Amino acid sequence: MNDERLTVAPTADDTDDPRQEPERAEGSERGPGRKRRGPGPVTLLLLPALVTVTGVAAFLALGGLPDPWPDDSDAKASTAADIDPSYVPWLRKAASACTVLEPSVLAAQIDQLSGWSDDSDDLSGQKGIAAFTDSEWRAWGKDDDGNGHASPRDPADAIMALGRRDCSLAEKVTGLRTEGRVNGDLVELTLAAYAVGPDAVTGAGRVPAAAKTYLAEVQALVPRYEALDREDSADGSGGPAGALLTAPVSPLTITSPFGSRQHPLTGVTKLHTGVDFAAPQGAQVVAARRGRVVFAALTSAYGNRIVIDHGTIQGKRVETTYSHLSALETSVGQTVEAGAPIGRVGSTGLSTGPHLHFEVILDGYYTDPRPWVVANGV
Repeated sequence: MNDERLTVAPTADDTDDPRQEPERAEGSERGPGRKRRGPGPVTLLLLPALVTVTGVAAFLALGGLPDPWPDDSDAKASTAADIDPSYVPWLRKAASACTVLEPSVLAAQIDQLSGWSDDSDDLSGQKGIAAFTDSEWRAWGKDDDGNGHASPRDPADAIMALGRRDCSLAEKVTGLRTEGRVNGDLVELTLAAYAVGPDAVTGAGRVPAAAKTYLAEVQALVPRYEALDREDSADGSGGPAGALLTAPVSPLTITSPFGSRQHPLTGVTKLHTGVDFAAPQGAQVVAARRGRVVFAALTSAYGNRIVIDHGTIQGKRVETTYSHLSALETSVGQTVEAGAPIGRVGSTGLSTGPHLHFEVILDGYYTDPRPWVVANGV
């Protein structure tokens, strides 16, 4: 903060000049030898308060004292927006499908389209956070989170579908610009093509006037989500671009995904709370992110199991688990870095063979680990 002295110019009421006399009321006269009356007791009491109020008002009008508790909402918005943390890996995975698209742009689009609300628009027929119509969903929608159905009201499916649509448009406008048929920034051309269609962009040879309002609204929201772009290299996960966690085993080959399934041993159909990665007996298992080991012991169902607390991401606590291990190479209370050895693949507990059962727990709830670990799918 600059150390500047605040000076307030005197007003007519503040000026003490004996040459100035107050305007006399009509009809009043003062005798030649009559002394000027001093201020009465009421005036003596009120005048200082009036001068104080006037001075404070002027002071505050010019900026006043610095706020000891400044509102840093704008600053916070530029680094981390208040969105559901479970959306973050999907945003990054969707954006990683093409070089033009960034997670911040995709998030800004959703903000502009729906404000992150999944309420349907009865008038336009748009559904979900990405505002897909039925015809648009038929073209772009898939069951990306593997829960058995594709729906525009499923945030993971909607985010991935919007990413596919944007990347397809980005490919088209990149080709048009390479051919010299359009000119401009590829992100802006992509957003314009989303708003009014690639044919309109081609006809204008640039961002059409009809797309400028949408473009300006999305661009104004992008700074709120720029932290999503920076975390690829700054989160310390050691994972690939688009992932928040590094691979716990390598290579990543999924033999059983997250979701409802019939357990191969018990025959009970219930939620498979993680993913099973194929790996040989004794293969190295590593920590997926820096954190503190909060559990490392033998259990009846999971066999040798490790749980690591990674702190918070976007305001919600994230834990990862590693089960059916043949050996534990860490202990409770130990702090481990991303990629640090913590155990060995095995088949302890209720298991049909050597593999790693890996889970991501977000604020106490199991969530699909795939987008957290792998940017481009496996």
